Amino acid sequence: MPLFDYTGYKPDGSNTSGVIEADGPQDAASSVRALGIYPKDVRTHADKVSWKLSSNDAALLPAVTRQLSTLIAAGVPLLESLKSLSDEHSGFWKSMLVNIRENIAGGASLSRALEVEKRIFPDFYINMVAAGEQSGRLGSVLENLSVFLEKQDAMRSKIRSAMIYPLFMSVIGFVVLSFLFMFVLPKIVRIFENTKNALPMITRILIAISSLFVNYWWALLLLAAGLFYGFRKFREKNPSAIDRMKLKMPGDLLQSLYYGRFARTTAFLIAGGLPLLRSLELSARAIGNIVLQEKIMSAATMVAEGSRLSTALSGFPSVLLQLIATGEKSGTLAEVLNRAAESYESQFERKVQKALSLLEPSMILLMGLVVGFIVLAVLLPMFQLNQLVK
Repeated sequence: MPLFDYTGYKPDGSNTSGVIEADGPQDAASSVRALGIYPKDVRTHADKVSWKLSSNDAALLPAVTRQLSTLIAAGVPLLESLKSLSDEHSGFWKSMLVNIRENIAGGASLSRALEVEKRIFPDFYINMVAAGEQSGRLGSVLENLSVFLEKQDAMRSKIRSAMIYPLFMSVIGFVVLSFLFMFVLPKIVRIFENTKNALPMITRILIAISSLFVNYWWALLLLAAGLFYGFRKFREKNPSAIDRMKLKMPGDLLQSLYYGRFARTTAFLIAGGLPLLRSLELSARAIGNIVLQEKIMSAATMVAEGSRLSTALSGFPSVLLQLIATGEKSGTLAEVLNRAAESYESQFERKVQKALSLLEPSMILLMGLVVGFIVLAVLLPMFQLNQLVK
């Protein structure tokens, strides 16, 4: 069970505090009263590890939404559905679901209860749940939310999977080259340093690099850490500059991802019954690029003033704008945006596969050039020594 900190007054009027285990805040307050203490404040235990949000906890949102939608669709009351979910989960999710159930039992709506947990539930999720409660279609809204979140999670998984191989190759290459320059090459180049003959330029460069790794490895680590810290600070202070660079990547790789995300999110929100302006605002926050976010918010302002969305989205692809214009005229904007999202997501997957197919031989070629440089730098002095011996 979750732990709760409480402060209160004893029958003699003195202050007291402690920790108590209960299913929720109301149960905790009742348990404190049962001890003969008048509760002044009851809150979640600050040292409770299960309330620390991790990436694994956030990743469970699609699965929990799917489970809740299934229970609601089967006719199980909301409070009982939340009770079943809290019994099935543990740690962070158990504590959070118990707290949500307690708030609903106290008279709050589900959307209001979710607002307390904005760390895990994004704004569009809360707005969709509120729209579902108002229209009486909470079950179908939760079903649509689960499908939408599962698609987003699948896309993130594809991106992570695509990055595994190049990262693995980069790490292995760095480790191997560091080992060669720090432990293997110093023993070989020591032979050449003791000779009085002039060494080839390529060998002198190899000796300098090896000496740098051996004598100043700590400076290289500090330089790498400084570059990483400097990049993070620059990204924090100039996020728009970084996002603008992302839009200019070769092959428009990330543009397809962003446009597909915008189309998918906007279509989902409009189909869920949210007004166009609110849908644009929420999709702008979810797109993941500040430059495009500002363009969408500017378009939302123009739409509020009477413009069409297809004419307000300046800088977006002409094909997407034409599709939006068609959807506006026919009243099928959500359906058209969904088709556009599928097209852009397919484009993104093809571009990622093409980039990986080019990246693999490029990395192999780079490693081959480095190894060839090392071999040539070692063999040239040997050939010179052989000529001298003859």
